[in-house]
Amino acid sequence: MTRLAWFHCFSGIAGDMALGSLVDAGADLGEVRTLVERLPVAGWAVEAEPVLRCGLAATQVHVRVEETSVVRTAAHITALVEEGRLPDRVRRRALAVFGALAEAEGRLHRRPPEQVHFHEVGGLDAIVDIVGTCAALEVLGIDQVHASAVATGTGMVRAAHGLLPNPSPAVVELLASVTAPTVGLDVGVELTTPTGAALLAALSSGFGPVPPMAVERSGFGAGSREIDGRPNATQVVIGTAVHAQAAGQPVVLLEANVDDATGEVLAHAIGALLDAGAHDAWVTPILMKKGRPAHTVSALTDVALAAQVAAVLTAETGSLGVRGSTFERWPTERRHDVVEVAGYPVRVKISPGRVKVEHDDAARVAGRAGLPLREVLSLAEEEGRRTLRAVPDPEPPPPGSEPA
Repeated sequence: MTRLAWFHCFSGIAGDMALGSLVDAGADLGEVRTLVERLPVAGWAVEAEPVLRCGLAATQVHVRVEETSVVRTAAHITALVEEGRLPDRVRRRALAVFGALAEAEGRLHRRPPEQVHFHEVGGLDAIVDIVGTCAALEVLGIDQVHASAVATGTGMVRAAHGLLPNPSPAVVELLASVTAPTVGLDVGVELTTPTGAALLAALSSGFGPVPPMAVERSGFGAGSREIDGRPNATQVVIGTAVHAQAAGQPVVLLEANVDDATGEVLAHAIGALLDAGAHDAWVTPILMKKGRPAHTVSALTDVALAAQVAAVLTAETGSLGVRGSTFERWPTERRHDVVEVAGYPVRVKISPGRVKVEHDDAARVAGRAGLPLREVLSLAEEEGRRTLRAVPDPEPPPPGSEPA
């Protein structure tokens, strides 16, 4: 069972907001704190407080740190995480987040990633936010992280290097690295921080609406300030992945009822429909009004060829009209190849567990080689199974769906 966490970044995301949302969703702060305490650094504390943001109940996480002038490099932080004896997945996720930050800052400042000097994101509070978020994901047993489009603000923000455009260059670089969808809001607040963007860039398996899941719980992590008319919070939705019905290939079923066509005309119509591009074509006996015997001529075709196939159906049957319905189909994987029988080539269709011989080829070889048709069919199937690699079994179609 794959457990998912989907971050809804309707008001952006920051490290403390991500951590707060996971705590609000049920991650025990004590367990999170115990894991973070494995890092070989001191002088910090973390607390959680219930708050309201525009009337929405949320959890705000406060990371208290001692004042320091230490500026850590990416290599320094990597060493801290490696020495922390963290659970393997927590360690890998934390290193991925700091690695994403280092790559982004390295591109912006034209330095090797390991030589990047972290200012805000190298502080103890940011380290606790990042490692704490990874620890909270582990406490909740999260296997995959997903996220919505990411809201960003406008204007300018103050950073260690002075005033920077909002969203900051690091945020843009991080979101661009994973082609994350963004939503710009006319709000003069740093809605998404480099720490929040790095968490998404490093951990998210995809961006978009809520992935298919059985929802179990959700939580809101509050930002540090109020925003007029908008809850300054990040939501997380926790659940177990469910298999969504896979989309099939769209096809059109075209049909016409015919009560004045001979068998020869109907057989010719089937061939003409297949030549026009239909996947399949067939005739079904029916009884029309006043007891008249008739036939329904059907053709299954791609949507792009529907008009072309419909025109052939009308022309070959003389029908006054054609009806159509749109369906989906889940075709079994197959491939075409050629085998040799009595020195003649015979086309075969290979699908899982089956070799299907092209009838016209088999009939032609039977006539030329003086063999019964059934013997040619048997020899071609045997040769196909012996010489051709089997096609791997495909996954079964989604429950409740049948191939057209």
